[in-house]
Amino acid sequence: MAVVHPEVLWAQRSSESDETKNIVYLTVNLPDIVESSLQYNLEPTKISFKATSGNDKTGSTKEYAFELDLFAEVVPEKSGKRLTTRSFALVLRKKEQQAEYWPRLTKEKVKNAYIKTDFSKWVDEDEQDGEVVKEDDDFDMNALGGGMPGGMGLPGGDMGMPSGGMGGLGGLDFEKASKPYLIEMGKSGAPAGGDDGEDSDDDDGPPPLEEA
Repeated sequence: MAVVHPEVLWAQRSSESDETKNIVYLTVNLPDIVESSLQYNLEPTKISFKATSGNDKTGSTKEYAFELDLFAEVVPEKSGKRLTTRSFALVLRKKEQQAEYWPRLTKEKVKNAYIKTDFSKWVDEDEQDGEVVKEDDDFDMNALGGGMPGGMGLPGGDMGMPSGGMGGLGGLDFEKASKPYLIEMGKSGAPAGGDDGEDSDDDDGPPPLEEA
């Protein structure tokens, strides 16, 4: 079965004084993820994901996976996650508190057609001061690193991911998976920034930002 890169949407907020407002919103836009197939790991500078989507009982499924080196460090133990029937949503806490946005999601300045700006959460960098950031109660704020139950591992060489356990599900409450995906952030907006390259389009980054 061929492995496909899922669509990844992202947005961000920044603050040099309030760490709860210094975050990255990241959504793996993939419906009908098979719970038992989800393998996920968050490290300070890297995120890895693998899952099957579709109807596992009928066999009509596809495998999805990706690995991204993040632009800067995040704090896994202060980050949150939530699985729903429509997506796998994350709130990543940036390690460095600063007023400036990240210029892009990934460490390398390369074009990735699967990484797009989440315009549903768009807020310009200079317009975020009056916004009230509220952490959604449905997010599991336990550590996102650690081992997967049952010792599930990701085969080496698959999508560039290393072999070994890919943890991070922790205390994820799958009873909440049927709830609509909604993150209350005071007022709706969209992110600043996409994973852009020199030839990136509007989906890959916020128009107000210049490429780093």
